[in-house]
Amino acid sequence: MPRATDLGIVIGTLPSGLTGSIVDVPGVGVGHATVWRDEEPPPHGRGVARTGVTVIDPGGDPFWEPIPAGGAILNGAGECTGFMSAQEWGLAETPIFLTSTMQLGRVYDAACELLVDEEPEIGEDVIIPIVAECDDSFLNDARRMQVTRADVAAALAAARSNAGSGRRHSEGAVGAGTGMSCLGFKGGIGTASRIVPSGHTVGVLAMTNFGERGRLTVAGVPVGRLLPEAAAPTAPTAGSCIVVVITDAPIDPAGCQRLARRAGLGLARTGSTAHHGSGEIFLALATGLRAPRSSPPTGTGGTRVASVNGRDLDPFFEAVVDATEESVLNSLLMAPTVVGRSGNVSEGLPADAVQQLLKQR
Repeated sequence: MPRATDLGIVIGTLPSGLTGSIVDVPGVGVGHATVWRDEEPPPHGRGVARTGVTVIDPGGDPFWEPIPAGGAILNGAGECTGFMSAQEWGLAETPIFLTSTMQLGRVYDAACELLVDEEPEIGEDVIIPIVAECDDSFLNDARRMQVTRADVAAALAAARSNAGSGRRHSEGAVGAGTGMSCLGFKGGIGTASRIVPSGHTVGVLAMTNFGERGRLTVAGVPVGRLLPEAAAPTAPTAGSCIVVVITDAPIDPAGCQRLARRAGLGLARTGSTAHHGSGEIFLALATGLRAPRSSPPTGTGGTRVASVNGRDLDPFFEAVVDATEESVLNSLLMAPTVVGRSGNVSEGLPADAVQQLLKQR
């Protein structure tokens, strides 16, 4: 299935990284575990599962070498564990786990168990894993706990094996994005990257589950209003979006918060209005000022480097906005039509029709 660039869609003027994904940031990896099953409805079975887990591993050991971080909330009808401590301390101490709303507790438990098994010091100094969610109950039977510890372990292992591989991870209806719907079509996981003039990389991954069909906008074209009406009911307009930004630049926690806020501008370009029941939660990490635990930020290898501040952040803001917009489009274009619980259908965005509309603009 085509990505935005395959259709000739160019967002902004900054160049993309080698794979056009968040793994272009050195050390970063992404892994998925997709849970897809068709069983009898509860209580006789687990029902229809269209869900999963996605893990973003920032590289290195976040416990012993935390990462400067900051977040922003556009609309707060959602959940992200670890968000408050990341805001307070300006640090991310774990990989980032994404899943569906009703699975958040189970993924949190599994993340704690897996990380504790790896690091004996956890418990002497506790962690709060970063786990964020969107509601996939239009396609997924949320009345049963569909995700297991094995699924979380598989996604984490896949993320670590993906780091530094030079391979773009899967997008669309995969992992935590399996049951998500966006702007009246099938959504899910999308990603993009940009290289700023300083040579640093900005990567974005979005889990998209928001918006209404009539507002879908692709590169400025009101595609949602121009495409034929859906043959089946579409997902509710309120559903949420999680955006994770990672850069290898030396940016402090205050700067990370500012980067995170810009993700909302990218969503708006695609048609988001942050509905009342939608949770738009954004997190930004910057690996360029990493330092050993309980040490002041110095940068990789202990060499003190100056942080990027003020107007020097402008190219990074631009990169976040453009890469977020492109990530949303990739999440749509890379997802096929999915039939879920109760026969609910989330229609894949027809790439050929979109391309024709763009040529006519």
